[in-house]
Amino acid sequence: MDRRRFLMGSTVAAGIVAAAASPATAQTARRPAARPRINRLDPAIDQLQRRTFDWFVKVTDRKTGLTPDRWPTPSFASVAAVGFALGCWPVGVERGWMTRAEARERTLITLRFFAALPQGPDARGMGGHKGFFYHFLDMETGHRYGRTELSTVDTALLLGGMLFSARYFDGRHAEEVEIRQIAQAIYERVEWDWAVIRPNRISMGWHPETGHIPHDWWIYNEGMLVLLLAIGSPTHPVSTGVWDEWVYAYEQSWTDRWGDWHLQFAPIFGHQYSHMFIDFRGIQDAWMRGKSAMTNQTLDYFENSRRAVYAQQKYAADNVAGWAGYSAAMWGLTACDGPGDFKQVIDGREREFFSYSARGPGDRDDGTIAPTAAAASIAFAPEIVVPCVKEMMRFGGDDLYTEYGFLDSFNPTLTSRDGPLQHGRIVPGVGWVDGDYLGIDQGPIVIMTENHRSGLLWRFMHGEPNLKRGLQRAGFTGGWLDA
Repeated sequence: MDRRRFLMGSTVAAGIVAAAASPATAQTARRPAARPRINRLDPAIDQLQRRTFDWFVKVTDRKTGLTPDRWPTPSFASVAAVGFALGCWPVGVERGWMTRAEARERTLITLRFFAALPQGPDARGMGGHKGFFYHFLDMETGHRYGRTELSTVDTALLLGGMLFSARYFDGRHAEEVEIRQIAQAIYERVEWDWAVIRPNRISMGWHPETGHIPHDWWIYNEGMLVLLLAIGSPTHPVSTGVWDEWVYAYEQSWTDRWGDWHLQFAPIFGHQYSHMFIDFRGIQDAWMRGKSAMTNQTLDYFENSRRAVYAQQKYAADNVAGWAGYSAAMWGLTACDGPGDFKQVIDGREREFFSYSARGPGDRDDGTIAPTAAAASIAFAPEIVVPCVKEMMRFGGDDLYTEYGFLDSFNPTLTSRDGPLQHGRIVPGVGWVDGDYLGIDQGPIVIMTENHRSGLLWRFMHGEPNLKRGLQRAGFTGGWLDA
């Protein structure tokens, strides 16, 4: 059905803007003064970024700003993918692929829509509760899809895109002022302290039917953005003890398997997502300062991700499990689609395959490679990422790399299948290839390529006061944070 555009005259949207921070918060944003250093992109990477950006232009609803979780399979919206789309529009402006007016319009449509979504404890008819949003939303109404959870991390990734938009759209134009007001107001209404139900741990989510889920943000993974936005909140902050509790478990993840010592999280998205919006280069918390002193090396979370990328390459080069296609030139494991949940004998060996799953070195590895794993790691290790991306383009050809970038995943080991496939198809000479693009895998390609090229999101988020407050309260010092 057709949905009207949410105008600021609506009661809900007007109310959330009225609740925004002081006028200074909304109107004093300024562009970074320093001229950015530009890294020239390989033409193949430049093309990949543009094609992937075009995917967001193609699929994001112009009436609501909702981005589907996947496409072309009919899908619900992913609030994290919406946050990534918001991060993409300024990239398009800076690259000359979209006018500032269109990017501003798309951003404002999204913010108005989310500002007006109903919030409350009811299981139906709501877009969120306590300021958080549900993981998946109906593409027409924006209400909770099915029985999906209220997600703290997906809300944080949505907020990352909103707060970046508020920094980028820094002009006096009335719509840019409005963007800044709504973004801050949506952030300020999130009741982070409500999600702390176990001492110093933020719950991963909540269901109206059963309450908070029994899993928290603890042990190194993609959740740093959640904790830092929660700690930095001017309205509902959590104790800095949540960061102390977070790092308390780090030693369980500290490993030198497949390379240099680093905090391991098997799927590479855990080393990418928070870095899309936070420039961790040269800033350290107490744990990283301590590890640097102990090892006599300069360690930060950016360096940690760089080492994790190299570990993925080495894992593929070693290829102990003997998967087809794995090599130092082609690698990349993360959460992605797979061919389905079944076992099949291949070359005399029984192999187990999975549908959508979080894959990583030694963890649910079924031979499925996700191009986003390498492509979105370009900011960390371009010297090994660029050859890998080009090898995937060569290997999969037009069956894998299309007008909208890479399809989500492929599996060179699975070259035939007698039974049904959950997704995708078998391509002769390539193996199984997915039939969909996933928003949460597309977004990091666009954004991290731009962070590598010009540091766009990182530079603007240097001046984001809520994030800076969270970092400083969590004990981060050094680099741009002290400048």
